[in-house]
Amino acid sequence: MKKKALILAVCMLLTAALTGCARLRSGIHDLHGTIIGNEYIIDIFDNTGIRTMKSHGKRIDIDNNVVEERAYSSTTDEWFTTKTLSSVITIKIDGKQMISCGDTCIFYDKRLVPEYEFYLDKVDSDSSGLLNTTLISGLVNSVKNSFGKPMVVVVKSQMGAPIYAFSGDKVYWEVQEDLPRFTKLMIDGMALYIHRANFQIIDKGLLD
Repeated sequence: MKKKALILAVCMLLTAALTGCARLRSGIHDLHGTIIGNEYIIDIFDNTGIRTMKSHGKRIDIDNNVVEERAYSSTTDEWFTTKTLSSVITIKIDGKQMISCGDTCIFYDKRLVPEYEFYLDKVDSDSSGLLNTTLISGLVNSVKNSFGKPMVVVVKSQMGAPIYAFSGDKVYWEVQEDLPRFTKLMIDGMALYIHRANFQIIDKGLLD
């Protein structure tokens, strides 16, 4: 009985240790992710949907920066320090580094060609009023016949202005555990990663 109890205790200790290690690895892994495979297009937009940068690469490493913040606990009536993810991300494109904060970042497989591009490449006198008109709600409907597949993916800026429209037969999305604050969409087997952007997946039949 003592031998069995000793073996059981050792097994429990090993399980706890392995679980702790797995959690530690997971916590570290959540701060770093890699987009690898086919060549990707990388487009950067401001929050109104105006493109500010375009690049491309085959290996994209993304790191979230961890910062320490002061927080107050009403339970213990004490201040304490906690680590949290900042809004600053470090992007390495084929070994070349870019640091971004607050911008919308879109990474999509080079084979995934947008059906329609709504964005502006520059600011003009009329662009500031674009977001306050009913034009935005009608843009997607106005190009319905451009979409070749039954599901339409509309990627929008943080203020709701359409940027891209893609279409496909098989479309789904998932939150990437190894890419914090990123959403991954798969469109007919081709990947689309978005950071700080809104999106909609619409059945083409719902469009007017």
